[in-house]
Amino acid sequence: MKKFFKWAGIALIAAIFIGTFVFLYQKSQPKVTTYEINTAEVKDIEKTTIITGKIEPRDEVNIKPQISGIITALYKQAGDIVKKDEVIAKVKVIPDMSSLSSAENRVKLAEISLKQAQTDFDRMKNLYNEKVVSAEDYEKAEVSLKNAKAEMSNAKDALNIVRDGISLSNAQMSTTLIRSTIDGLVLDVPVKVGNSVILSNSFNDGTTIATVANMQDLIFRGKIDETEVGRITEGMPVQITVGAIQDLKLSATLEYISPKGVEENGANMFEIKAAIQLPADVKIRSGYSANAEIVLEHATKTICVPEASLEFEGDSTYVYLLTDSTSSVQQFRRIPVTTGISDGIHIEVKKGLKVGEKVRGIEKIEKE
Repeated sequence: MKKFFKWAGIALIAAIFIGTFVFLYQKSQPKVTTYEINTAEVKDIEKTTIITGKIEPRDEVNIKPQISGIITALYKQAGDIVKKDEVIAKVKVIPDMSSLSSAENRVKLAEISLKQAQTDFDRMKNLYNEKVVSAEDYEKAEVSLKNAKAEMSNAKDALNIVRDGISLSNAQMSTTLIRSTIDGLVLDVPVKVGNSVILSNSFNDGTTIATVANMQDLIFRGKIDETEVGRITEGMPVQITVGAIQDLKLSATLEYISPKGVEENGANMFEIKAAIQLPADVKIRSGYSANAEIVLEHATKTICVPEASLEFEGDSTYVYLLTDSTSSVQQFRRIPVTTGISDGIHIEVKKGLKVGEKVRGIEKIEKE
């Protein structure tokens, strides 16, 4: 029995020794690395840039009052269509006391002047009828009376405008009625009935009653990096993708490139604008986020390979051409190539490869 255990132990030690030797031998053998094979193909290739921005109307107008007062009525709300000169709101005037006092004093002075002019005219008329004064003196008195009447009318009109916001001579153009200055869509009405509003002057911008824009004339506004701005020119076609509307692509034309850059996050950015050709059946909201794609370079029917096939060394570029595909071990030959534009996936090969030639790609990962 002891002899059995002895020989069994010797056999176990021998098996462990042999197994370890075989394992170490297999590990010491070089692994055969295999690669994916890419084929040089003829493709159309484009180098593009993507610019983020937003869509907005070309002309967005803030409607402001011509007088200070209180909103007494709103006739439009956001989303309504308005025509030029259509009434949006009505304002009750709160007159400035200084201006009101000046207007009232003007009326009083005009009344005094008119009364005196009428007295002078009546006296001159009697003298003229008696042929005591000349026709020239009579005509001067008549002109003075007409001027006094005109001043009286203007003074009353000015008082009415200051006090009520309405012109007696042209009630249709009353400053109490806030009218749209363009045809378009009401984008926003930031005031409510009862709000106080002020007119625009040298000290403030005035209160915005409504914002109106022509939503059929839209532009894309974005910013492009200084490394790419030199490759674009006005008139280039632009394709707009709207994030809020799936599968919608709009055609546009680049119409503006800012001559001055603005630094943002350490990079110089240049503003661009592109005019959008909006189909009649498509409705876009102001402020939609969008991406603009501009083709910087393109090549048609050119030889291309995946960028992963390239190897860079200094200023030179190489590929590994497959020379033997029949044996179990892949064999390659390193050759220089001249490259062109890239779309980020494929790259143009101007010189060094022919259509159909196969080159080394990325290394295959073998599962254990």
